[in-house]
Amino acid sequence: MKLSLYYITCLFTLLFVSCKDDDNPVVDYAYHAHIMQPSSADKQIGDVMFIQVEFESHTGENIEHINIRIFNKNTNIIVYDKPSDPHIGHNGDNYDYEDQITLSAANGFSEGDWVIEAKVWGAEHEQDLETESVEFHIHN
Repeated sequence: MKLSLYYITCLFTLLFVSCKDDDNPVVDYAYHAHIMQPSSADKQIGDVMFIQVEFESHTGENIEHINIRIFNKNTNIIVYDKPSDPHIGHNGDNYDYEDQITLSAANGFSEGDWVIEAKVWGAEHEQDLETESVEFHIHN
């Protein structure tokens, strides 16, 4: 009798432990951000700089969040930070972001070394975060 009770207890324990929640599968976004423009070539104050970034998921998942920043490499002062709401919830595994900005003092630019940084991540905060950056120099 004790042996039967022991086996029944072990069986229920095994069944309880082996059950898992399949409602929340792990998603592999396999994101990449590709900065197509600007290049690392030197620029001049007064130039119009085109921004083109391709975001993609190599596993076919939707593009959920993106961010593009431009900041001074030495002071870390950010002069460009878009989109204002990083949650784009794009239905598709490829998203192209395009914009342009004049390299001027009015927009916060000065001579020096600068970085454009593109980030893409999943549904949760910085889930599968992928970052790419390009450095460039601005002359007066």
